[in-house]
Amino acid sequence: MEGIKPEIAEKVRQLEEKFKNSGQDLGSYLDGLLYDKYLTYWDYIHLDTLLSLQNPKTHFPDEEIFIGYHQITELYFKLVLHELKQLTEAEELTSDFFIERINRIIRYFRIQTNSFDVMIRGMEREQFLKFRMALLPASGFQSAQFRMIEIYATPLQNLVHAAVRKNYISNEDQEELYQNIYWKKGGINSDTGEKTLTLRQFEKEYDEVFVRLAKKLQGKTIWDLYKSLPEEEKNNNKLIEALRTLDTAVNVNWLLVHIGAAQRYLMGKKSAVKATGGTNWKEFLPPSFQQITFFPELWNEEELKNWGKQWVEEMITQ
Repeated sequence: MEGIKPEIAEKVRQLEEKFKNSGQDLGSYLDGLLYDKYLTYWDYIHLDTLLSLQNPKTHFPDEEIFIGYHQITELYFKLVLHELKQLTEAEELTSDFFIERINRIIRYFRIQTNSFDVMIRGMEREQFLKFRMALLPASGFQSAQFRMIEIYATPLQNLVHAAVRKNYISNEDQEELYQNIYWKKGGINSDTGEKTLTLRQFEKEYDEVFVRLAKKLQGKTIWDLYKSLPEEEKNNNKLIEALRTLDTAVNVNWLLVHIGAAQRYLMGKKSAVKATGGTNWKEFLPPSFQQITFFPELWNEEELKNWGKQWVEEMITQ
């Protein structure tokens, strides 16, 4: 390799050894490098495809904002699930690794919460109330990735609706627990008491997926993993604070900004406008009504009693 820098020759030697050990031909891979085109930013992130995915159903300009923001939200949910999978699949889980991944998830939710002003003030109310009718029965209620995040985070017992949760504390039947999960009540038509089409569609598409995931994660949720840490690791104050912050970020702050949007767009002078799909948002969104916490033992009785209560009282019970 005369004329080739020593460090380059060494890398080629290492590559040759690597491919030899794996039964591959280094020469073929080098041919691929010669023939391959230079990678561009727009090809790497599939920019043209990404920008073609916004397909409004109406002519109202602000629908572009609505659909774009929801797609961004789902991409962040994908990143959250990416971190949760790393935690649940880690062979050796330490408090440092735990803290790092939880902080990443907190960061993703914080970005979404801070940017939700786009949804609250970034669209004309008159446009929203018109184009939303073309979206029926679709609803953000049907975000499967968000439901998966909840299942990854905590045992189903903690996701059972608050009104009946005490009856299921020791229940290990994942299918029965899932049928009593809190958000299903939000898919009940407030006028008829029957399941909305929105809920029925969602159940048909994802019930089996959610139950299968819950069974796979039984005893391995984020809360289970935390409790299985050695006592010294479990008592790490930074880890405890990270878990508490995540709990608040998802089960209080994320819901509250949605209530802010519902307050702006769906509250009329005399009564509330129904959410798309007929979901009962005043029953479904307020954290003080749901009292969902991923990590209940990290909160004292007073904190749980006042879970998101002050903000909700000010915003939707006035």
